[in-house]
Amino acid sequence: MKFLHTMVRASNLDDTLDFYCNKLGLVEVSRYDSEQGRFTLVFLAAEDDVETAREGQSPLLEITYNWDPEEYDSGRNFGHLAYRVNDIYQTCQKLMDAGVTINRPPRDGHMAFIRSPDGVSIELLQEGNALQPQEPWQSMENTGSW
Repeated sequence: MKFLHTMVRASNLDDTLDFYCNKLGLVEVSRYDSEQGRFTLVFLAAEDDVETAREGQSPLLEITYNWDPEEYDSGRNFGHLAYRVNDIYQTCQKLMDAGVTINRPPRDGHMAFIRSPDGVSIELLQEGNALQPQEPWQSMENTGSW
């Protein structure tokens, strides 16, 4: 398992980037705009991690900016922790066997979400290409929220 990023939401992208980049000294390493999803993702790295972050070797801070205004309360501004795993199905099965609820099953062979006992959302991402969709994951419904 490899730690990938921590995601936080921004209510004002300019103010948030001013804080993290201009004041704290983080560096923008990539950006993704989704017209269809109406959001922007900005990935930041610590100054000493920029080169290795661009190679996928250092963890990042993901800033998520939803274009439609939204109030973030009850910790909703904090999104999730993300980890890359060698085999998403094997990892999810091991977690289920240990009593962990798979909130968003890996139906696509690529991504799943679970929650910690304290309610922290954790994203699990398949390393490399997505695995072929398979049962029971493919038809498993979401449980709760992530």
